[in-house]
Amino acid sequence: MNLTIFQLLNGLTFAALLFIVASGFTLIFGLMRIVNLAHGAFYLLGGYLAYWVATWSGSFWVGIVGAALLVASLGWLEQKILRLVKGVELHQVLLSLGLALMINDASLVAFGGDTLSVPIPDVLKGPMPIFGMLYPKYRLFVFCAGVFVFIALWLIIQRTKLGALIRAGVDDAETIEALGIDIKKIFIFTFMLGMALAGIAGALGGAFLTLYPTADSEILVYSLAVVIIGGRGSLVGAAIGSLAVSMLATFGQVWFAELSYFVIFGPMALLLAFKPTGLYGKA
Repeated sequence: MNLTIFQLLNGLTFAALLFIVASGFTLIFGLMRIVNLAHGAFYLLGGYLAYWVATWSGSFWVGIVGAALLVASLGWLEQKILRLVKGVELHQVLLSLGLALMINDASLVAFGGDTLSVPIPDVLKGPMPIFGMLYPKYRLFVFCAGVFVFIALWLIIQRTKLGALIRAGVDDAETIEALGIDIKKIFIFTFMLGMALAGIAGALGGAFLTLYPTADSEILVYSLAVVIIGGRGSLVGAAIGSLAVSMLATFGQVWFAELSYFVIFGPMALLLAFKPTGLYGKA
């Protein structure tokens, strides 16, 4: 029983991390209709930057903030580049994939190929009692961070004027601009917010999943599965999709180690056969 609860907690904490990554991805892909396959590379870069800043400053929290700001700044530059192929998804795929490869090579040169881990503060080290057993404090912190990000994003998208403008601009940008609102600035902010989330996720994930050269492609595959299952553009869908993918991945590796990827993508294919837009996606 304790092993099952332990794996369940592992699934919940991994789901929280996946949601932070996938929420940024769904903001860019789902709301703005931009196919950004460099999102995983920015996740890994965010982890490396958090490692560098945290090591230099001696503060894990400064590392997270630094990673978010630096990756968001690079996101501003990336959206300028992707704007050149606006509306052409195949070109966006190829261009963003090329950017991802460039970022990976640059990260390999700058940080090497060794496995790195973002240093965490003493208050988050070690285990704590929960459900009659000991569980790592840091993983519980990641879970709380994922819940906080979900609540904050939901409030921004659903309960603020900015969120209303983002949703309206996606449906009819011309009308929004006719009202005298600079929708381009709003989309730039949205893109940078999505990239900042990738940086934060890289910082958080880099402390317990570690950082290594292929981590970006692995997290991107999971994020794509989350968005496809949940439906693009839906935060609730991203949360449900993150929970589904993480639980399938966690228990699949325990029960069906040789078929761990099939356990994830088999149900996804079955879902798409009956609901191509995902659980909460719109046609």
